[in-house]
Amino acid sequence: MRREVAASALAIFLSPALGVAGGKALPPPQLTDEHRNPSGHVTFLTPSDWNVSVKDGSRIDAWGADVGLRLVERQGEQGLDSFHVDCMMERLAPPMETHPQVAYEYDFIGGEVNGHRALDSAFAVEYDKEIRGHRLWRQRNVSLVGNGRSLCVVVYAPAAQWKKSKASRALVDAVLASVTIQ
Repeated sequence: MRREVAASALAIFLSPALGVAGGKALPPPQLTDEHRNPSGHVTFLTPSDWNVSVKDGSRIDAWGADVGLRLVERQGEQGLDSFHVDCMMERLAPPMETHPQVAYEYDFIGGEVNGHRALDSAFAVEYDKEIRGHRLWRQRNVSLVGNGRSLCVVVYAPAAQWKKSKASRALVDAVLASVTIQ
């Protein structure tokens, strides 16, 4: 029961439009595989065809055909604003390979999720070279700080796909809403 309450709280903050895209309800995507980050404090669900890899002791990447999720956990409670800025730099390429300006959809929306202070930002990043077949990506960062930990939850989607595909938006929202902090 406790796990369900935590997941529900994250779903409310992280994905206010979960299951609705363009005014029509979409069937929920099949999220069949559960994954745990290296520390064991965070779980999330993905479709079975996603590739999940641990990049170091604090980072995990999960990718479907075109969209991805990155979790970065740090020990201790970081300052929320500065931690969120660091999280927004979790890009798909180094800073020298991106255009310096980003187009913000929204920035630094605050709240609380299950005892964690939270900030949420979404923006478009243009890369110098194609990454997974696209140069323009939508990136959403949710930073959570509390209970002795700091967690970046980053979602990546090609900008054109994000705008056109209701199914992709529903999938990204569902994966993001499945993130549970224990």
